[in-house]
Amino acid sequence: MKNSTPFFAGFHRFLFGRAQRSAQQQLHARMVALRQASLCQLATVCSPWAPAKLLEPAARGTNSRQRSYPVSVTFWAFLSQVMSPGSPCREIVRKVQAWHAARRLPVPSSSTGAYCQARSRLPLQSLHRIQAHSAKELQRAVRSEHLWLDRHVKVVDGTGVSMPDTPENQSVWPQPSNQSTGCGFPVAKLVGCFCLASGALLDLTEGNLRVHESQLFRKRFDLFSEGDVVLTDRGFCSYSSIAELLARDVDTVMRLHQARPSDFRKGKRLGPKDRLVVWHKPSQPAKGFTKRQCNALPETLTLRLLHIQIHVPGFRSESIVLVTTLTDPVAYPAEQLAQLYLRRWSVELFFRDIKITLGMDVLRCRTPDMVRKEIALHAIVYNLVRALMQQAAALYQVDLTRISFKGSVDALRQWADTFNAAHSKPREQRRLFNQLLQIIAEDIVPFRPERSEPRVRKRRPKNYRLMTRPRHQDQPRKTSKDVLI
Repeated sequence: MKNSTPFFAGFHRFLFGRAQRSAQQQLHARMVALRQASLCQLATVCSPWAPAKLLEPAARGTNSRQRSYPVSVTFWAFLSQVMSPGSPCREIVRKVQAWHAARRLPVPSSSTGAYCQARSRLPLQSLHRIQAHSAKELQRAVRSEHLWLDRHVKVVDGTGVSMPDTPENQSVWPQPSNQSTGCGFPVAKLVGCFCLASGALLDLTEGNLRVHESQLFRKRFDLFSEGDVVLTDRGFCSYSSIAELLARDVDTVMRLHQARPSDFRKGKRLGPKDRLVVWHKPSQPAKGFTKRQCNALPETLTLRLLHIQIHVPGFRSESIVLVTTLTDPVAYPAEQLAQLYLRRWSVELFFRDIKITLGMDVLRCRTPDMVRKEIALHAIVYNLVRALMQQAAALYQVDLTRISFKGSVDALRQWADTFNAAHSKPREQRRLFNQLLQIIAEDIVPFRPERSEPRVRKRRPKNYRLMTRPRHQDQPRKTSKDVLI
């Protein structure tokens, strides 16, 4: 639990992993454990055995001089800013200044320019690797009793996020076509893949409104391993996707698309409203598929159609037709498949945690490169909080799905400064960390099965008219009578 960054002490090892260390890195780690000193003091102590040029990247380009915001400090500062929606850059600069002053280090300037430039230098690929590593660690910690029939289930769904209306963002993510020019915000379409057992965010694939979600979905088929079960809504249900996943030994459970009719009078009967049917390859390739890819698909698919009724207290019953490649009715009973699809609603809660609790619904960066980094940081923060919830659930024997995500975020925000105050006391940090896990485990969401919340608004919106033309065209024109003489 050693502190090496100004924010969120003790989580650096989890996110970056424990890679194989060189001799210089091992020496560096031993010196950190012995001294528990600040970064500048540590560099002075280790300089005879580990020169800075060996511990830092090569001295060329952006790394050719000493900066007030090294990569590690910038990463954790940016992560702290993402974790606190609405916090400006000025607030983060003040945190960095306070951290340097507490350790008697040179205090950086109060200007936000250096911090913003440091954020722009963060490598996007490194952020993606950190996010992938955190997701891998979360999946690895999943116990067998949390699997669905000893199968890993990965749920996929799409969403959209808006961002500042700048020409750069508009060129990459254009506003909806039904809005007048200058009256809408750029919108990025995201397709997320989550681990159902742990809630880990495996990947966020971004595109614009002109790209269908199924095309973004096909870009990340490499996320699925042999034996996985993919759970999706009807927007991802297509012959091409099912065939390609089946070729990878990946099974699917999807809601049947409304464009494809379901006739339970045909096919082999497996049970009431349960049929084994044969699908033929469509004559036209799907969006995003080339003619060659379409020709490589099998001519037919043997699939299972299942009709289920969903009864939720407070809502009307809904009839749903599922299509799945799990054709064995003994190994995969209809009741189990129905219960699995009901759990698909978890992905809506996952997106709520990211977009509402963490504030990704409206991004703040003004350039496409920074927007992509902001999205990656949101994914990292989300997985970090999920990791804490997973540890708390395992340590205190509570149901992971019952732990409050927002409560965990609030606890982590408030306890970060406490960890930093105990930076020179490893034993105290371990005690505080265990106490934090206990608090997270105690914050249980109440189970209210009969609760119903209709979608109505109690407070009316403000009586402002909707913008239909750019703001500069909406200004009242001045006449000669308005000019004072």
